[in-house]
Amino acid sequence: MAVDKFPVEASHIMMFARAVADGNRIYSDADYAATTEPGKIIAPPTFAQASAQFDPDYFLRPRIGQPWFGSGKEPTGIKRSSSGGGGGGGGGGISGGLHAEQHFEYHRHISPGDVLTATVKPGKRWEKQGKRSGKLLFAETVTEYRDQNDELVITARSVGVRTERPVDH
Repeated sequence: MAVDKFPVEASHIMMFARAVADGNRIYSDADYAATTEPGKIIAPPTFAQASAQFDPDYFLRPRIGQPWFGSGKEPTGIKRSSSGGGGGGGGGGISGGLHAEQHFEYHRHISPGDVLTATVKPGKRWEKQGKRSGKLLFAETVTEYRDQNDELVITARSVGVRTERPVDH
């Protein structure tokens, strides 16, 4: 994911907080937020993930009129191939894998008025021996979120894992 422009608005923050059922008033009440340490409305910790909605090519977004790989067994008619791949992509940039971990390093709060960009780069790769599927292949993806002044705001690390072969039953 690479996002050229992610404008942060107070309404975005409020809707995200509601979507994740976080009722902290610092996300929506400017008067309350003014009495807190940050002194203003800030975004919830995982808010930067919403930047994916500003990426027109975001791989998890369903495309109108096209089958998509959802989270059910076979929700859309797309079937996984026997090699373990299949449409959805996984965390860490590994196709056909699973999202295994997510880590965020915060350099400052995100607030209304920020305009963020996201730049993605590969991270570490490693493998472990699995019991029923051969090697487990891990890959990390690092996303840097910068503000309108090119200052680093958040560093996100995502780890994906895929198997060498389908799981033995």
